[in-house]
Amino acid sequence: MVGPVSVLSMYLAIVMIAEKKNNYANPVKWRGRLLAAVFLFILLLMVIFFAISLGSSSIPLEKTLSIIISQIPFISIPEAWEGTMETVIINLRMPRVLLAGLTGAALAVAGATYQGLFRNPLADPYLIGVSQGAGLGAVIGFLIPLSSSFWSLNLVSVFAFIGGLGAVFVVYSLGKVGKSLPMTTLILAGVALGAFLSAITSYLLITSGESFHGMSSWLMGGFSSPKWVHVWITLPVIILGSLIICLHGRSLNVMQFDEEQAQQLGINVERTKRILLVVATLITAAAVSFGGIIGFVGIIIPHAVRLIWGPDFRFLLPLSILCGSIFLILADLLARTVMPPTEIPLGIVTAFFGAPFFLYLLKRKKKAVF
Repeated sequence: MVGPVSVLSMYLAIVMIAEKKNNYANPVKWRGRLLAAVFLFILLLMVIFFAISLGSSSIPLEKTLSIIISQIPFISIPEAWEGTMETVIINLRMPRVLLAGLTGAALAVAGATYQGLFRNPLADPYLIGVSQGAGLGAVIGFLIPLSSSFWSLNLVSVFAFIGGLGAVFVVYSLGKVGKSLPMTTLILAGVALGAFLSAITSYLLITSGESFHGMSSWLMGGFSSPKWVHVWITLPVIILGSLIICLHGRSLNVMQFDEEQAQQLGINVERTKRILLVVATLITAAAVSFGGIIGFVGIIIPHAVRLIWGPDFRFLLPLSILCGSIFLILADLLARTVMPPTEIPLGIVTAFFGAPFFLYLLKRKKKAVF
């Protein structure tokens, strides 16, 4: 709990420092966006506690809060709850909720980064092959007849992470032209490689036999068996990666113009593209390796934030982090509580609720998002 809270506090501090330093010409927008960030931060904390307390068996909020506080060192609270409640809260629900929040934050900020890099409102974290590579890696992990694990990680997560990074590395190598990295070439390479990897994955699914159900469930996304080790592994990757991306908000703003103009304004365009591409890919692969292929978050959240609070990446990135966390925590809560004891695949929930909301925003605003 302390980790995500401290990270979000850093994001808010970055926004405030950047805005005061650059002295915005319109202080009304600055205050409105800052208030929105504070509101979303408080809402995120409330959603976290709410999601932890709900499940197949609901636990009162006051007991949930007491159990969580009792885990803080040097704080002693009389135990007024059953031992099973503490097990459910600490070992089952907390890692799942925090992992969902981290995954939502990673996908949302990566989606906003890709949309800025490619200057394409349809870009998402899976544009250049992360999902296809991770999916193929996960399927291979299911098919390998080994039950061993690495640092309490099953082979599916390890292979999915390696597959996602490996696919983007191949795309990067194919798309690079000399010392430059043309975005159009990168997209074309990503589409071609993604189609090839998806074909291999589909073939393996057809011939998988008894493993088909597990594979298909993973490919549709979800957090069915979360562990604290998953949180501790993804936490530093997503924290550091999101922080690096947020610090490049001004650069992304400038890069929305022509690359030559951005270069003239003091932005090392090629270096910035490489840094943001690598970091966004890394946090996406880390999120996908444990949560599976969760679609729609990386495209819907940045668009919603842009429609409501504007396209300035210095605000778009941190606000996307907050909204992405809130959205995916609530989506996961619905996935595990709507049809107990059956869980709905998380990817279905995100698309089912995300698409109508996005269409509502488009109709309400009726103006260009870029």
